Amino acid sequence: MASAMATFPGAEDFVIGLIGMGDMGKMYARRLSSAGWRIMACDREEKYEELAAEFADHKNIQILRNGHLVSRASNYIIYSVEAAAIGRVVAQYGPSTRLGAIVGGQTSCKDPEIKAFEEHLPSDVDIISCHSLHGPSVDPHDQPLVLIKHRASDASFNKVETALRCLGSKHVYLTAREHDRITADTQAVTHAAFLSMGKAWHANQQFPWEGTRYVGGIENVKINLMLRIYAQKWHVYAGLAILNPEAHKQINQFARSTTELFYLMLEGRRDELRERVYAAKEKVFGREGSPKWEGRPLLPDGVVDRFSLNANAKSNAPAMPNNHLSLLAMVDCWSALGIVPYDHMICSTPLFRLWLGVTEHLFRTPGLLDESLRVGIEDNTFRRDDLQFTIAASGWAECVALRQFETWRERFAVTQKFFEPRFKGAVEVGQAMIRAVLESEKE
Repeated sequence: MASAMATFPGAEDFVIGLIGMGDMGKMYARRLSSAGWRIMACDREEKYEELAAEFADHKNIQILRNGHLVSRASNYIIYSVEAAAIGRVVAQYGPSTRLGAIVGGQTSCKDPEIKAFEEHLPSDVDIISCHSLHGPSVDPHDQPLVLIKHRASDASFNKVETALRCLGSKHVYLTAREHDRITADTQAVTHAAFLSMGKAWHANQQFPWEGTRYVGGIENVKINLMLRIYAQKWHVYAGLAILNPEAHKQINQFARSTTELFYLMLEGRRDELRERVYAAKEKVFGREGSPKWEGRPLLPDGVVDRFSLNANAKSNAPAMPNNHLSLLAMVDCWSALGIVPYDHMICSTPLFRLWLGVTEHLFRTPGLLDESLRVGIEDNTFRRDDLQFTIAASGWAECVALRQFETWRERFAVTQKFFEPRFKGAVEVGQAMIRAVLESEKE
């Protein structure tokens, strides 16, 4: 028996193949092999020697030279490659798939993945895709794992569920289209917000943790998660935004919301700004006093206050009043598109829960939202940052609308290089922040 959890007939001979050994592929290989499953894995052929050396001590993991060999040897093959490359890679290796095998993918966007499988896989192959809704450095235990039974028997689906149960994740059952809609709702706009923050701070040549303006819990989340995103590979976010047809309208609306709210602030249209933001608040969070409003907050008081890269935080420097344009635009965007973010919590990433949590904190804490609107009209302290944030949000939206992968990569890379010296510390602090939030959810 491959593991204590392996309950289907023939499990002891069941081989799992991984095509693509990036960070997520390696995480899956280690987790599955530790549970006793036999793993055949590969990446590009020029990486063969390096991967073989890296996994030489893992007795259940065998590194092969290419996807043809993995496809021929495996009962269940997982493509863990960039969403933009999935069509090309499946076209190359799909025809070599073992007779009667099960094939799936780990991309964050299922539309091109499923199309590639339907076009290039033999008709006798079952298709069951998955997506772990977290990054490779996050413990998968209790995190959402989407399973998509696209073309498969119940027996095949049972085998996949059994194999992946060792991750300890919460299984969520969706269609490919449902997956793309929900990930667009929960991830696309969230990523756009943090990507735009980074571009804004980069444009103004500032490291926000070095000054006194960005201090406090909300600012800790903004800074740490912005750095966390720019510390990752560019294609993760580009693929989700550009290839997911459901994401285009969300990112476009976020840019429009940001621009229109910024105009209202610049023009001093106080009443119109307040009316619009409060209408969005009621639509997303419910009326004050309603059951929806009275629900338990996502972030308990003070849970993110201690996770700061800002040296001034050690002296208990007070948080400066901020209009929090990014948070106002997020809620305005959700309102305009009719998105209720709480409806997708079962499929939410830790990053999304943090972002929704601080947004909820701004809109539900007495007096905080009114202070934010006052600052937006009267205070010019953050005007330069807000201007660059608005420009950046429009820039990312245009990139997505034109499906410009290369432009996205270049925009991402130049800002990534600017912040690179602080990635190590930020990732560690971000991990600690996420663990604290996850622990608070269990209480």
